[in-house]
Amino acid sequence: MTETTSPTDRSAGVSLTELLDQDSHPVSDVFRTESRVGIREGNTRIPASLYYSLDVHHQEVDKLWSRVWQLACLEAEIPDVGDYHVYDIAHLSFLVVRIAPDEIKAYANSCLHRGRKLREEPGRGAHNLRCPFHGWAWNLDGSLKEIPCEWDFPSVDTDACSLPEAKVDTWHGFVFINPDLDAAPLADHLAGLDEHFEAVPFERRYKSAHVRKIMRVNWKACQEAFMESYHVVATHPTLMETLGDANTRYDTFANFSRAVSPQGIESPHLADMPHWERLADGKQFARYRHPMSGHIYERIAEGRVSVTNLDGHVSEFDDEGRWVDGPQRQADPHLCKWIGGPSGEGWDELPLMIPDPPDGVETDAEVRAWLAEQRRAAVRKSTPWVPVDDLSDAELVDSIYYSVFPNWSPWGVMNPLMYRFRPHGDNPDECIFEVMFFPPAPDPDNPPPPAAVTELGPDDDWTLATELGPTAKIFQQDSRNLPHVQAGVKASAVGEVVFANYNETKIRHFWEHYYEWLDMGATSVSVTPRSNA
Repeated sequence: MTETTSPTDRSAGVSLTELLDQDSHPVSDVFRTESRVGIREGNTRIPASLYYSLDVHHQEVDKLWSRVWQLACLEAEIPDVGDYHVYDIAHLSFLVVRIAPDEIKAYANSCLHRGRKLREEPGRGAHNLRCPFHGWAWNLDGSLKEIPCEWDFPSVDTDACSLPEAKVDTWHGFVFINPDLDAAPLADHLAGLDEHFEAVPFERRYKSAHVRKIMRVNWKACQEAFMESYHVVATHPTLMETLGDANTRYDTFANFSRAVSPQGIESPHLADMPHWERLADGKQFARYRHPMSGHIYERIAEGRVSVTNLDGHVSEFDDEGRWVDGPQRQADPHLCKWIGGPSGEGWDELPLMIPDPPDGVETDAEVRAWLAEQRRAAVRKSTPWVPVDDLSDAELVDSIYYSVFPNWSPWGVMNPLMYRFRPHGDNPDECIFEVMFFPPAPDPDNPPPPAAVTELGPDDDWTLATELGPTAKIFQQDSRNLPHVQAGVKASAVGEVVFANYNETKIRHFWEHYYEWLDMGATSVSVTPRSNA
């Protein structure tokens, strides 16, 4: 690996700004904007215990989840009066109900009699909210409807027995709730976000996939794994030939941040290293040359990978990178998982996805324009309403991913990805990681209904969610790291973690907000070296 230093304290090689200057189409001011709002310069250090302390988890419930705006569901998931959605966060539960064609309310999902959840799952067409335990019932507007044997509750004031509410508002087809009735408006929390999604607004998209997986890692650590491209060099070797990972641009705004990882260029980590010939018989998920070592990884069967080194010697490993046989004792575990891990039907035969531009397309700008034009042609055919000719090459091909405090990550412009991260009940060692796809609707005036949720347990592989397609292989690699992150922070000898000044900007921005919300004190987020360093 090449150390990618430059005189600007950024990685060597072409910058995103230079690529935007060479774009074949005009680049919007929003996309060009560089911003460092609410971020201090330096390395942020935080106590490792914030990832596993049960006391910290309870503080999050009291000071964050009970007070902050958070994405609950889609308006399209409760389209008709009487439709409802159950939104759980830690041990809190809320029932989001459409009570009129143009009105949605949210209630604490707990019967005022004995506390049973009023609903466990989403549903359609309710006429009232009746508790399945003893039959206490409320009207859709939250007012009390009836109490069986009401005579037996002489101290219950039925006029003051409405369901406790949470605050509700909507944004471009999404329903947000806030348990704090005195909270500032949602528009304040999302201020500035609208203009980043004007080209392909969410109300003209639809949810084509939704996968919910239990992860053995704290929700904050899970989220952090998807807030930077710094991990690509070690975790995603198959991206390095087409992604400028170390030249990602990071921007911070009020309550959200953005990263833009340029596509169609190679990683700066590959500079001054040998460049190998393209494998004529390469397969994206079955036969791949490691971009740094030059070793060829080939699928033998599920769970088994052969690795051929530069001397032609062949060794065998399992899909976790553990040695099985042969002279070479070490292999890249993430590429072993990519090649030897569970796979979808027919994926073994998929060709390499590394761009192979025609003769005459050589410079970074030319390659990116070529990739973007292929994307434009595909979009014109599938969703002709999308203004692809008004979009820059960067907006069509680059990885643009946002993080909206505290736990929502929509991707930008033409990328359909969206993430949400939540604690799994009151267990700080686990979380719920949700992956959704929001592509443009073929007919935005009559979009398909939202996809149902696919549930995956902690030991289920991502490829079981067939709706994700080959994207599941990326999550395989990330998921391999995360349980070991959770175990590792507990084993830390120094009791802290440290974040890069620039490459982990989005994470540092999150922690600045987190400390403010939990009233931990500004000096607790340190941007100075350890005293014993």
